[in-house]
This record gives sequence, C-alpha cells and structure tokens, in this order.
Amino acid sequence: MEFSFIPIILSLKVAFVAVIIVTCASIPIAGLMAKREFLGKDVVESIITLPLVLPPSVIGFMLLVFFGKNGPLGKLLEQWFHIRIVFTLAGAVIAAAVVSLPLMYQSVKVAMESVDQNLEKAARTLGAGELKVFFTITLPLAWNGIVAGLVLAFARSLGEFGATLMIAGNIPGKTQTMPIAIYFANEAGDTGQASILVIIMTVFSFLVIYGLNRWGKRSKRDSRGGGA
Repeated sequence: MEFSFIPIILSLKVAFVAVIIVTCASIPIAGLMAKREFLGKDVVESIITLPLVLPPSVIGFMLLVFFGKNGPLGKLLEQWFHIRIVFTLAGAVIAAAVVSLPLMYQSVKVAMESVDQNLEKAARTLGAGELKVFFTITLPLAWNGIVAGLVLAFARSLGEFGATLMIAGNIPGKTQTMPIAIYFANEAGDTGQASILVIIMTVFSFLVIYGLNRWGKRSKRDSRGGGA
C-alpha cells in the first residue's frame, strides 16, 4: 500500500491547536493556583491533574458521554450552533488538549512558584497592579517552565491515542492521526506504513526530549553566568 502523509499532517494540526488551547487555559489557572489560597484548592488541582493517572480510554469515554449527541454539551452545541464534536477532528483536538493540559499546568505552576516573591512585592510597592506584576515579573521569570510545558504538551498531543480513538474514531483522511494509523495499519498487516510512522514518531520524540534537555542545561548555564 502506498504511504500516506495525511496522518502526519492531521497529527500536527491536532497538536498545534491543542497546545494553543492548553496554553491559554493553563497559564491563568497555574497563576491562580500558584499565587492564591482558597477553599477547595486541593480538589480543583486534583481534577486538573486527574488525566495523568486515568487510562486514556476512560478519558475518551467521559468525553464521549459529555460531547455525544445526547450529552449535555454535545446536545447544546448541535442544537444551538449545529456543531458536532464526536467523530470529527475537533474531537481529536479536545482529547489531545485534555490529556496534555496536566503536563503544561504542572510545568507552569512549578515555574511560577519558583519566582522570587520579593520581586513581585517590590513591584507592588512601586504601584504596579496584580495584572502588571503577573505580565512583567511572574510570566517572564517563569518563561523556562512555560516553554518546557509547551514542548511536553505538544509531544503528548502528538502521541495521543486512546481518548482520541474513543471520541474522534478512525476515519482515514479526517480523524486518523499517527498513533491511530499505526494501530490500524498493524491490524491490517500493513507493516510498512506502520513501521515508517513508528520511526517518525520515535525520532521526533527523541529530538523533543534531547532538545528540551539541552535547552534546559543551556538556560541554567546562562542564568548562573548572569548571576555571576
């Protein structure tokens, strides 16, 4: 069978959109969780990080129930906006965003917690509001953690399989991402297609980890040099 690049293109589309969604959601949430104390904070944080420990098939089933034709949000979207999530690329994006959000959130939260509070307090004493402190002090100093979270979230989104299969299905040319294409190519005995996709994903994952480690070491050296 002739090799198809469509699963690669679809995977990249899903990963890019999912990372945009995850970034927009995780930065304000992480900022709130890192800098504020409130009732039920532990419960909220447990819910955010739950996808890290739940099997992808469980997450996929929950999304299917929630966004399905008779689900609360799925029914609302279809009746009011004529938007269908199940068995569409949008479903794949949602699945990828849900499973990658905890990685981005944890990375950003740790980075924000490590920001020197004295710098933030100094900015406040000079008249800076909370938003200005966040965008001019907290966010720039937490940049390394944000970038690391972006890379990890992108890699996780690219490799998502279980939840994606549950909510988006396996529709060649529409929702068949690389992991799904590998699985069904192997099932069909097309080891050539499966092998090529496996090699591509393995090389990409290695480069992501290698590049992230190298970048992290370089950032540490630069920060030490700046401090010296």
